[in-house]
Amino acid sequence: MQYENLIKKLIDLGIEEDINTGDVTTDSIIPATMNAVATMTAKQEGVISGLSIVKMVYDYFQPDAVFTPYFNDGDFVKKGDVILKIEATYPTLLRGERLSLNIFQRMCGIATETAKYVKELAATHTELLDTRKTAPGLRVLDKMAVKHGGGTNHRMGLYDMAMIKDNHIKMAGGITKAVEQVRANITPDIKIEVETTNLDEVREAIAAGADIIMLDNMDNATMTEAVEIIKAADKGIKTEASGNMNIPRLKEVAATGVDYISVGALTHTVKAMDISMNIQVE
Repeated sequence: MQYENLIKKLIDLGIEEDINTGDVTTDSIIPATMNAVATMTAKQEGVISGLSIVKMVYDYFQPDAVFTPYFNDGDFVKKGDVILKIEATYPTLLRGERLSLNIFQRMCGIATETAKYVKELAATHTELLDTRKTAPGLRVLDKMAVKHGGGTNHRMGLYDMAMIKDNHIKMAGGITKAVEQVRANITPDIKIEVETTNLDEVREAIAAGADIIMLDNMDNATMTEAVEIIKAADKGIKTEASGNMNIPRLKEVAATGVDYISVGALTHTVKAMDISMNIQVE
């Protein structure tokens, strides 16, 4: 699994903040060796994401716990569908319940919302991108959920793609100088994206050798003209529309010919999917 170390750190932190020195209630009432079975059930329809993470949580507490998923990540479930089953000791099931549900419900919520946006773009050639507007520490999971919902991941962080924005441009003294300075300090495999807000900046970004040009907060007519200018340059430059993107606007923006539309709301405004967990003694 990519970024497995980050995910393990996240789970370790979640366990530390939730359990710390022990589950004082469970340890006082339930025998440590009592076996039980837990099921997680969808309380609403949505898209599944995070099955492997739920398993990792329970593997932490009990490596021999039996994890049985009935769906795959990316699958659509209906209200009432049993998503998975876990066979373990009763204390294990209780200790992992809140952390696994917190992660699973958030990831399913992101995947479900992403799928709505992807559906709107289905008849176009435009791809949906996520952003860095994620919960601190949860980015790898948030972006994993976007993928399960059918979206495309943008850069993971500040290290795997150069994004030249307005503050960089001001400090460098223009788009051309900013691209030159970045190009001189990165390896050839790292792409450079330049944020633009008008057609003059688009033309300068083309001449400077940008790999991707962001069309930030432009109206549809300006975006259409910008895409035409970029395509006419015939340099293989990709285009990304950004700023105030929502479902009603997607098809209009895709019609401008942009390659990507980035939507921060996929991960910065998350409504968790309603999933319940029920435990029964074997």
